[in-house]
Amino acid sequence: MAKKKNIEHLAESLPLVAIDLGSSGIRAMAARRVAGDKLHILGVEQSSQFQCVDRGVVVQSSNAGFMIGQVLKLLANRIGVNELPAAFVTMGGKSMKIYNVRSKRDQVRKREVSRQLLDELQQECKDKIEARNAEAAVLGLVPSYYVLDGVEQEEVPAPEQRAVMVEANYIAFVGKKELDSQVRKSFDQAGKSIEQTFVRPDALLSAFAATDGYEVLRDGCAVIDFGAQTTTLSVFKQSQYLCTKVVPQGGYHISRVLEDQGMSFAYAEKLKCQHGFASPEFIEKQYTMLVPAPGLEVGKLRISNTEVAMQIGLKLEEILGPILDELRDYENRISVVYLTGGGSMLNGLIDYVAQRTKLKVMYGAHDRVLDATTPEEYCEPRYSALVGALLLGADYRDTHPGQKINNNKLVDKVSIALIDIFSNQQQ
Repeated sequence: MAKKKNIEHLAESLPLVAIDLGSSGIRAMAARRVAGDKLHILGVEQSSQFQCVDRGVVVQSSNAGFMIGQVLKLLANRIGVNELPAAFVTMGGKSMKIYNVRSKRDQVRKREVSRQLLDELQQECKDKIEARNAEAAVLGLVPSYYVLDGVEQEEVPAPEQRAVMVEANYIAFVGKKELDSQVRKSFDQAGKSIEQTFVRPDALLSAFAATDGYEVLRDGCAVIDFGAQTTTLSVFKQSQYLCTKVVPQGGYHISRVLEDQGMSFAYAEKLKCQHGFASPEFIEKQYTMLVPAPGLEVGKLRISNTEVAMQIGLKLEEILGPILDELRDYENRISVVYLTGGGSMLNGLIDYVAQRTKLKVMYGAHDRVLDATTPEEYCEPRYSALVGALLLGADYRDTHPGQKINNNKLVDKVSIALIDIFSNQQQ
């Protein structure tokens, strides 16, 4: 084992970097804030070399650590810096649930409501939940509202506000402890630091609210995040998460259904993206395709786009049925449903969901928080969680000025060499 040189970085001197640990790979994005609180995307890198994340949970920390080091090395090279020692991380997973929690502090006399006090109250809330359940970990704490001397307010108390009694209320996103510990272990093995973690639903909501205006939060919205191996519903209104529901299936499982027709998984994924529809009713023109299939002569496997849509529709009902059943309980309390995630680009999916709810359905967008030089591809739904994490990360740095990042990690020499070799091959 070799010890890297101990270097302290002032956080605000580094680019904003976010990492999304997905079932289909690990993706990293770097950005800087520009005028008007917009983001200038510096670059994106990703790796799917190993399948080490299953339904939002890291199942192989050594492989995940290698890939984290890999994407940050590639990203540093792309944007022209020596090193990216830390990143903000989005977290989610099949075990995630939400709870309301609060903590109070009697300051004895009227004093300022300091950032240190708020951080202590937040930590107390985290400790309360984890003390009750040894198998649980708080993945994220989202401020709900504060009470200063009996007066409620949604905004985070400003430095000049003073109070005797201070109460902080949070929405806690809670999952299995292994979800948190495996992510941190992966970063340790990569020799990198986690600057802060954010739950994926809150990152997405931040991106959409910043684009569509905060009246969306006031009136209420739902976000359906259609990932590779999980589909997550989050319902939000006026600083409160009303519910979250995770179905441990996603776009990957739709491709598996098509694979069962006799084609390879890679071709099934391609067929789904290029010719797939959420339901046969959304097909305008019917046609038959010759599909390459392992073990069969070319042209022996024929399948129509209608058959493909039927197979997709059956699986989609299995995935989205529980999500839409849950959503019906909130239809009269919110105004819009956002679709996002890599699986959300399925043809006809907006119409499919719109037919099954009374709400307006649209893709979640984050384009308005990006500066005019941003390539169009970075406006796609697959990047929304990363953009949201960068926005939350920028806010975090604003409220924690002067924070230092230490890259003093123990890193295997072989791992560093392999990352360098792979990076050179990619170039």
